[in-house]
Amino acid sequence: MYYPGGHGPMEDLAFDADSGKLLVDALASGKPLAVVCHAPAALLATRDADGTSPFAGYRITGFTNDEEEAVGLASKAKWLMEDEVKKLGVEFSCGPIWQPYTVVDRNLYTGQNPASAGPLAQELLKVLT
Repeated sequence: MYYPGGHGPMEDLAFDADSGKLLVDALASGKPLAVVCHAPAALLATRDADGTSPFAGYRITGFTNDEEEAVGLASKAKWLMEDEVKKLGVEFSCGPIWQPYTVVDRNLYTGQNPASAGPLAQELLKVLT
């Protein structure tokens, strides 16, 4: 499963229970699950029976607060993806802004920004071929 970036995931998928269930099921399946740029916001809709996120403890990356600042959208956003996903208990890391950066942790594949889409696809191809 691959969730592309953009502000759509922040506006829609971050609060969509159906999407959250798809992500939980995909994670549990052990099959590759990839999210890039703003798409990690969709992880906010995931919860286990005890109310915690099944992604807690995973290492991830995604569009950073610094990148939001650089494009002038941080002050316009109701919330910032980096701040909110950290509240799930994930270990968030990043590279320099606008540079490709990916993190693979178990079957979760994440890319920081649009420049990371290609390298993230290459990581996925390693396990899909």
